[in-house]
Amino acid sequence: MAEKRAIELLETKIQELRELNKMEEIDMSSEIVLLEKKLDALKINTYSNLSDWERVKIARHPERPYALDYIDKAFADFYELHGDRISGDDRALLVGLAQLQGKPVVLLAQQKGHSTEENKQRYFGMPRPQGYRKAKRIMALAERFSFPLISLIDTPGAYPGLEAEEFNIGGAIANNLLAMAELQTPTIAVIIGEGGSGGALAVGVADRVLMLENATYSVISPEGASVVLWKDKGKTKQAANALNLTAEHLLKLEVIDEVIPEPLGGAHKDPQKTIASFKEVLTRHFTEVCDTPPEELLSARYKRYRSIGCYRTLSDHR
Repeated sequence: MAEKRAIELLETKIQELRELNKMEEIDMSSEIVLLEKKLDALKINTYSNLSDWERVKIARHPERPYALDYIDKAFADFYELHGDRISGDDRALLVGLAQLQGKPVVLLAQQKGHSTEENKQRYFGMPRPQGYRKAKRIMALAERFSFPLISLIDTPGAYPGLEAEEFNIGGAIANNLLAMAELQTPTIAVIIGEGGSGGALAVGVADRVLMLENATYSVISPEGASVVLWKDKGKTKQAANALNLTAEHLLKLEVIDEVIPEPLGGAHKDPQKTIASFKEVLTRHFTEVCDTPPEELLSARYKRYRSIGCYRTLSDHR
């Protein structure tokens, strides 16, 4: 905590010196260079060995770029579609058409709000059944026109309210899992922030799963796991370590295919650099899956999700 405070103070001081440096007859260049070197060294020392719980906090940072930020900078001609044709629209899960590298794609994007008011409108990034049914509708559109489908995942989980239960949130998620498993078009999912439980997985059953360096992907939040496993809300750090929810762990477990690097301290420290890295990695995988025949994609997708996870029998220990 003290190191992060020191980083903030150094950044503020450097900015003040830069403003002074703009004035005539004042040269602060040497002081700025010296402080920048100290800042870089402190950042490396602080952020190179983050704990799983610290990465959870970075994944939840309110200044972190959200889905629409990536759509605006990495895609062209985004045209949003609305409604599930049953009960209405859902602002936590956006769908639409766009272009990537000059090719048409279908986008599914979980969107949080940048303000309290916007978060209320977007249910704090927690989709309701309307959102998942809307997503399923656009999946069918992608398959009909052979458009690749790209999901941007950033949610604490599906909306847990009474309204969601009344409109069968569990059934909506289950239908999406089946639809994505059988989809005869290339699919890529990118976890850009929080990947929480079935709320994330409902749009994440893809041929390639990519993940930002400080994003998280888990069946339950650390807070929820601490209560379930230890009956103690104070065990969140221990729960985060036990869940293996960070990109580093999930890459080793072969749940994801590649980690997208972030600037030291997280994506919010340099959103433009993060989005550039996102686009570079996404484009590479996009080209690969688009060059693969649909029957090969389906076969590989089936094998992928059948092979995730492992268990040992008693005979394995003998």
